[in-house]
Amino acid sequence: MKKLTFNLLSILLVLVSFTQVQAQTLDEIIAKNTAAMGGKDKIQSITSIKMENTIEVMGNESESSTIILNGKGAKTISDFNGQKMVQCYTDKGGWMINPMAGSADAAVMPEDQYKSGKSQINIGATFLDYTTKGNKVELLGKEKLQNTDVYKVKVTTPNNLTVFYYFDATTFYVIQTSTNSEMMGQQMEVITKLSDFQKTEFGYVLPKTTTVSYGDQFSLVIKLKKAEFNLPVDTSIFDLGNLK
Repeated sequence: MKKLTFNLLSILLVLVSFTQVQAQTLDEIIAKNTAAMGGKDKIQSITSIKMENTIEVMGNESESSTIILNGKGAKTISDFNGQKMVQCYTDKGGWMINPMAGSADAAVMPEDQYKSGKSQINIGATFLDYTTKGNKVELLGKEKLQNTDVYKVKVTTPNNLTVFYYFDATTFYVIQTSTNSEMMGQQMEVITKLSDFQKTEFGYVLPKTTTVSYGDQFSLVIKLKKAEFNLPVDTSIFDLGNLK
């Protein structure tokens, strides 16, 4: 009986030790990512970001602009051959205009699509103080992504959305995310790849290239041209149907 008790105690100690190591390693990864992106103080000082981009989809290139008001809203407007495509997320809901789906009118965004994109309204908040945001974060281990060593982290949001993040084990930038989402009535895996990270004049790091793949349906490439920080933002731009 003594031997059995000792063995059980040893197993428990090993499990507790492993859990502590995992938690510490996860915290280290997050701390290094925060430092790589510009540091906690810099991230927390951001109230808004305005970005000018080009988007390439199915061989067509268009101009695009994105405005993020931290914690309140994120809106992207793209112009494809004179037709405006809009995606807008707020802390209360989302809407879109998608002429490619046969409608040029503003429509409320499907709940699954809103849940999968809502995090865009928060700048650097997925991992920064994640425990206070209600996110459950788990380190799944170290693996290869193409030829890059990465740490794979699973994030479960308060609305039960699961997103996998892949941290470059050398730079600690997030170089890929993946999640399941509904798009045009179909469930698909959405994979976002981020590359060419550069520090802006403001001191915050942004990827110059973002590639988003929607299952085997289509993909788009976003190229960052310009980023401006902490400009005033009129919240009415997030109102349903506002094209400003």
